[in-house]
Amino acid sequence: MNIILATLNAKFIHTNLALRCLKAYAEPEFSPIIAEYTIKDPTFNIVADLYQKKPSIIGFSCYIWNIEETIKVIKMIKTVDPSIKIVLGGPEVSYDTNVWLRQVEEIDYIIVGEGEQSFKDLLNYLSGKESLKNVPGLAYVTENKFILHPIPKKLDLRESPSPYRFEEDVSNLSKRIAYIETSRGCPFSCQFCLSSIEVGVRYFNRDKVKEDIRYLMANGAKTIKFVDRTFNISRSYAMEMFQFLIDEHVPGVVFQFEITADIMRPEVIQFLNENAPAGLFRFEIGVQSTNDLTNELVQRRQNFDKLKRTVTMVKAGGKIDQHLDLIAGLPEEDYDSFRNTFNEVFEMRPEELQLGFLKLLRGTGLRVEAEKYGYVYVDQAPYEIFSNNVLTFDDILRIKQVEDVLEKYWNAHRMDRTLEFLFENAYETPFDFFQQFGTFWEEKNWSKIGHQLEDLFTRLYAYLLNSENISLPTIKSVMKIDYLSKLKFQPRKPWWENDLTKDEQASVYKQLINEPELAGQEFVALNLNEKELYKQTFITPISICFNSYQQGIILEKEGYLVTTFSKQSTPHFSYIEKSGSAYHCVRQQMGNREEAAPQPPQ
Repeated sequence: MNIILATLNAKFIHTNLALRCLKAYAEPEFSPIIAEYTIKDPTFNIVADLYQKKPSIIGFSCYIWNIEETIKVIKMIKTVDPSIKIVLGGPEVSYDTNVWLRQVEEIDYIIVGEGEQSFKDLLNYLSGKESLKNVPGLAYVTENKFILHPIPKKLDLRESPSPYRFEEDVSNLSKRIAYIETSRGCPFSCQFCLSSIEVGVRYFNRDKVKEDIRYLMANGAKTIKFVDRTFNISRSYAMEMFQFLIDEHVPGVVFQFEITADIMRPEVIQFLNENAPAGLFRFEIGVQSTNDLTNELVQRRQNFDKLKRTVTMVKAGGKIDQHLDLIAGLPEEDYDSFRNTFNEVFEMRPEELQLGFLKLLRGTGLRVEAEKYGYVYVDQAPYEIFSNNVLTFDDILRIKQVEDVLEKYWNAHRMDRTLEFLFENAYETPFDFFQQFGTFWEEKNWSKIGHQLEDLFTRLYAYLLNSENISLPTIKSVMKIDYLSKLKFQPRKPWWENDLTKDEQASVYKQLINEPELAGQEFVALNLNEKELYKQTFITPISICFNSYQQGIILEKEGYLVTTFSKQSTPHFSYIEKSGSAYHCVRQQMGNREEAAPQPPQ
């Protein structure tokens, strides 16, 4: 038999671990071929590629993000060759299997749940070596009757063969995310999550896992993501793995984990802060909601104070980036409650904050209780909600406006100084800024077009032009500093209109040549000659004292920001007051400490 294991990934960089587990179990008796595509690939092209492989069996791995496109492929492949057996597996089809088999008659079999052994048993049946009744967890329709075999017993994961040693994967390891699994199951019972259905946590063999990680690193993997639902549920196990990864990591490799923050002990965080190289680890933390009633209704045990302690300690260590998740639309969380959740979580300033919208997945408790909470949702993957008894569709659309600008402005970290200034001086809360700017963004239809760095600045400034409670010269100055800090070379065309005449520019350069100390001793230490000065510096007027701003104090003062670019380092900022002396603003911000103020240049 010619066996194909196929899936449609969300992006090329993703890899499907499930297919590789199936292939590893099927060998050596069978030799499946893995064929991965993306949901953006034309259906005809996928079908043509599969057809040319001359398969007798195709197994598809199905999820909410690919099921609709997968069904299109199945229908078309059955049209061109009805003899091909179509087998489906994965979380999206492991529930309501009778519905899937009735709606999509082109499906021959569905494997429910953990599928490695069941798929191999099915291959034995299709090759004439096994009876169909001996294939556990198999669903199909025969003579218009739905059949579901008993679910198989759980695998002994310690004996599982490695799914990472296939030669055909090696060439792409450096270009894609490598997913690694060290456990299955979740100890929690969150009613919006499929992981809550499997009770208990089972572990793979630790020594084998370590060998697999060594293999992935040795063959060029750069991003290795652990798919364990709660990596740190066992503190001793997590500590052992953290130590192993610290000791044996290859420079340039990043490891990502999903952790439960409120059960992480302070001594574990202290260990990571002291021993982990910066950038080696990345944590993904599902907060979802800070509303106690909401968490109780979805059976989510969460101590927000301890979660906050963990996030704060990790952030203070400066070694590990943190990605925090929220879900809009959970039971009894209305718009105002979600605003509060957002602000409470954003107060911790995570490197990334992801807004998700509740999806009523097949098999979850919340889908069963949808009527109880008044959920109206799309009965087609990904099953996202329209509304519930406390959140209207208008509310959902407003929060979606927040999502777009949050991703582009905060999560991308294009202008952190600017945002912090706005949070502090112009808006009651960060959520209010993102909401109001997001609404403006949507009204301009900017969500439908691409954005270069300069575009993000011009669009924010266009929005701020309508603000009544903010000094435009001040915010423009802060935005200039943010923009220039992101560049490696002098900007050919900055986002703002030219506000420096040639005569004024020539005058400032002349000052810098004759009296470099006007820009401060750090600028003097750069020791730029006249040619380097013109080639490596960029001058623009600003309306705040940069020296004071560096110390967190805004003083409105006209001057010039001198940005020096170097290939070896980040841009260096210097400041010259328009009067020709940096003395005044430095002294002003130091208040009564006049004895510490520098003497004006002679």
